[in-house]
Amino acid sequence: MMVLYSGITCPFSHRCRIVLYEKGMDFEIKDVDVFNKPEDLVDLNPYNQVPVLVERDLKLYESNIINEYIDERFPHPQLMPGDPVIRARARLFLFQMEKELFRHVQTLENTDSSNQKAHDEARQAIREGLTFMSSLFVKNKFALGNTFSMVDVTIAPLLWRLDHYGIQLDNSALHILKYGERLFQREAFIEALTPSEKAMRR
Repeated sequence: MMVLYSGITCPFSHRCRIVLYEKGMDFEIKDVDVFNKPEDLVDLNPYNQVPVLVERDLKLYESNIINEYIDERFPHPQLMPGDPVIRARARLFLFQMEKELFRHVQTLENTDSSNQKAHDEARQAIREGLTFMSSLFVKNKFALGNTFSMVDVTIAPLLWRLDHYGIQLDNSALHILKYGERLFQREAFIEALTPSEKAMRR
């Protein structure tokens, strides 16, 4: 059985939980308090971070690597596109989101209150990035068209946490906000939420 070591408020762990619930498979989730990590976590991940996936002798870390492994190991429903060209585009999209959005999420996840300027700059960068992306959802139901994919899995935890991060989007980002509401209604997304994550939105 797969075991996921998952931060109870970690957006990167949230991604992996969504994929596990989308697959509808047997797995175990071990909740990790990211502010009080267990001493043996570093034995599973030399960077001492969550998420970590353990299956027999295999130990994986980094959420996108974990999610692609799960998708290949349990191919139904398929979350990475089957067509090589579209799959390559999806991977490029994922890479761009890490570079342009989620590096700023990592800044906001750092609770050092003395770094207010960095937090404000991160909020602004995320606000601009999401507003730019919003036009994609004028016609598209999901990021790659009309089919739910790994790209949607990746961005959903950020959209869920906008209020928590103190990020307000205006009407120019209306389409991405409506897209987020579609993601939040998925059964797997709801099941993947921890109590602490549910409390992030009222």
